Parts: sequence; structure tokens; C-alpha cells
Amino acid sequence: MASNKFKFLSGLISLLIATASAQLSSNFYATTCPNALATIKSAVASAVKKEARMGASLLRLHFNDCFVNGCDASILLDDTANFTGEKNAVPNANSVRGFDIIDIIKSQLENLCPGVVSCADILAVAARDSTVALGGPSWTVLLGRRDSTTASRSAANGNIPSPLLSLFNQLYIFTNKGFTADETIALLGSHTIGQARCAMFRNRLYNDTNIDSTFATSLRQNCPTTGGDNNLAPLDTTSPTSFDNAYFKNLLNEKGLLLVDQQLVNEPTVYSQITEYSNNEEAFRTDFANAMVKMGNLSPLTGSNGQIRKNCRRLNEQISPSTRNVMKCQVLYSFS
Repeated sequence: MASNKFKFLSGLISLLIATASAQLSSNFYATTCPNALATIKSAVASAVKKEARMGASLLRLHFNDCFVNGCDASILLDDTANFTGEKNAVPNANSVRGFDIIDIIKSQLENLCPGVVSCADILAVAARDSTVALGGPSWTVLLGRRDSTTASRSAANGNIPSPLLSLFNQLYIFTNKGFTADETIALLGSHTIGQARCAMFRNRLYNDTNIDSTFATSLRQNCPTTGGDNNLAPLDTTSPTSFDNAYFKNLLNEKGLLLVDQQLVNEPTVYSQITEYSNNEEAFRTDFANAMVKMGNLSPLTGSNGQIRKNCRRLNEQISPSTRNVMKCQVLYSFS
């Protein structure tokens, strides 16, 4: 019965997502800012070349934005004396990164076509381009999102799935966003890139039994029982900076870093999908790309809703003349 309820809820939300995506278009900036996509791609490629980890960071930035009231760039808004943003929500604080890369991209685009390209669209395209930069699949990003004028720290705390959650709770959160179990597994495959903090996997290292002993021992050297909470370890130890299917192969060998990762193998209803992805990388790439398109279409602001921020960190009415001068100067910086 619970499974049927999950399927009904997922189907209903999927219908709403399809309706919202119908208002977006892949050629939205074809005439108003024809070089927008090339500009984003170039900046992302430079950033990832300089630091491969940034690819995973930009992908996660888009994910954490979309899971809080839709893909509206609310995650980019800074806190002010009278405004509380999402950057310091529990799942984001001292964890989510890449804001400076988005700032530089936005400055370049404002120089090319002022007030045209939204921060929300920058996030969506940067997520795709960073995946490609690490060898992952590409997909068509529908464009035309507008930027929110609000943010919600409480919604960020409640809607972004924690790495400490069980698989059941992760599936529940994804279902509430309209994703099927298969789509959720595909999206979790993004753990083929990126890193996690010791605090997020310490309990697994010292208390779980379904973990390869050699794998656990090697990780304990950098993640002691106390202290070192911010020490990092790759989510995929085999090829941490390549978007491939090694993550799923690692799970079959009990080398999943996070609790939710290894629980995938212990769940009979998804085990077959894990084995398929471990043997068929193309199937994973295709499913992941399709799921990313769906995620990028979560509750976008379109038409006259929201605004096109001139600075992704602030609402337009908050931008002072001195801030505009700083934004112009940012265009002069590069990643080389």
C-alpha cells in the first residue's frame, strides 16, 4: 500500500513538472544572448581544469538549489541584516561551494547581455557542463528560469537529503519531488565524483559490518573516532574525478562511503539496477541525464515571476552603485 502511495505521489508531481517544463525552451537565449551557453561552458571548463573537485561542487549546487522550492537560484542569496538565506542551512554550511565560479560567470554574462540570463539558468547549465568536463553525459538544458526574490533556510533544512539518512528516507524525499526509485538511484550515481566530510561517514567506518575491511582501515587513517570532522574522502575511491560507473562497482565490493550508498546493495528492489549500472555504463549515463533534465524542471519561476538578478548574491533592489562597479571588475579575472 505504501509503495502504491509513493508511485501515485511521484506520478502526480511528475505531471506538474511536465507542465512547468513546457514553459521553458532550449533556445531561450538564441536571440537575446546567443553566446550565453558558450560563455558558461568555457568558464566551467576552466574552473574544473584548475580544480577537478569543482565539477562535483557545481553539480551539487544545482541539486541543493532545486530541492528547495524549485530551481530558482535561492541558494545563491547571501544573508543580510534583514534577510536570511539558505547558505548557512545545515546541509549547506561549510559544505556547498562554487559560489565564486557562478559570480564570475554572471559577471561575464552581464557584460555581454545585461539583465538577460538568470542565475537559475546559469546553475542548470553549469551543472551539465561540469558533468561533461569530468567525462560524464550531456543533456539538453531547458532555459527560461527566473530568479527568486526569497529564500527559505527552514525549507533547506527540511528538503535537502542528508548523507546520514537511510535509503528509505532518501527515497521518501526524492518521491516527494516526483522522482521514481529508478531515477533516484540514477541521481545517487553522481556520487561517482565529489568528496564527503569525515563527519558524514565516521559512524559507517567504525560501526557498520557491510564494509570492506581494507577500505575501512585506509579511511580511518584520515577519519579518527574523534576530531577531523572536515577531513575529506572521495565518494568513489576508484576514479574520484571521472564521471563513470565505478561507484556502482564499488558498492558491489562493499566500498560505498556513505550509509545510503551501501544500503543500495542491501535493498532487493534496487539491487538489479545497481548490477545493471555496474555492467552497463551507457545505461547509467542515459538514465542520469534524463533524471537531471527532470530535476532541472522542478518548479521554475517563469514569465513575470521572480526577477533576473544582476548579482546572483543579492536581489536587484539590494545592489548599490559600488557593488555594480565590483561586478564590472570581476569580468577581468580569469582561471588561468
